[in-house]
Amino acid sequence: MSGSSNSVCRLCRREGMKLFLKGTRCETDKCAFERRGYAPGQHGQRRRKDTEYGLQLREKQKVKRIYGIREKQFRRFFAEASRVKGRTGEVLLQNLERRLDNALYRSGFAESRRQARQVVKHGLVTINGKKVDIPSFQLKPGTVITLHESYRTSATVKRCVEAMQKRSIPTWFEVDPVAFTATLKKIPTKEEIALPVQEQLIVELYSK
Repeated sequence: MSGSSNSVCRLCRREGMKLFLKGTRCETDKCAFERRGYAPGQHGQRRRKDTEYGLQLREKQKVKRIYGIREKQFRRFFAEASRVKGRTGEVLLQNLERRLDNALYRSGFAESRRQARQVVKHGLVTINGKKVDIPSFQLKPGTVITLHESYRTSATVKRCVEAMQKRSIPTWFEVDPVAFTATLKKIPTKEEIALPVQEQLIVELYSK
């Protein structure tokens, strides 16, 4: 998570699943979760029986860590989703998916969301021709992300473009690795996002 001093590998171990917070490293044998797939701490290997509240809290923490956002930001996203017609949990995930940093990662031009967030903060992308340095900027269908020329020649982008042949790019993005652009074609459905989360538990948590 942004601003956290904890090892991101510990976050994966705490959630009991790979969150791919270190990008391609998570797919190698260097991944800490592969070596120690249990919760961190001296009692990490003990089995715990979670309460209803505990399960709801874990789902919220999992989603926060996947997208790398803080509690205050997450509450704002939830509040915005609850004001929109439709299923609150699905709208929440759709809004998180439409974040600029997430879109940069999903489209294949960054190895992790954390890296994508830094790229955006450094002003290395434009939205419809205008520089945007706000990671939480919400994209709309038809929005075009373009990499700055100075970032296109970086070793990171070169690795990302090479990996695009093996990496599955979401169908709601149209990516042009030659022009270094990514276009959001539509807002994805919950089924298309396909994250291993139970968003309804988050809705229940905040509805108390």
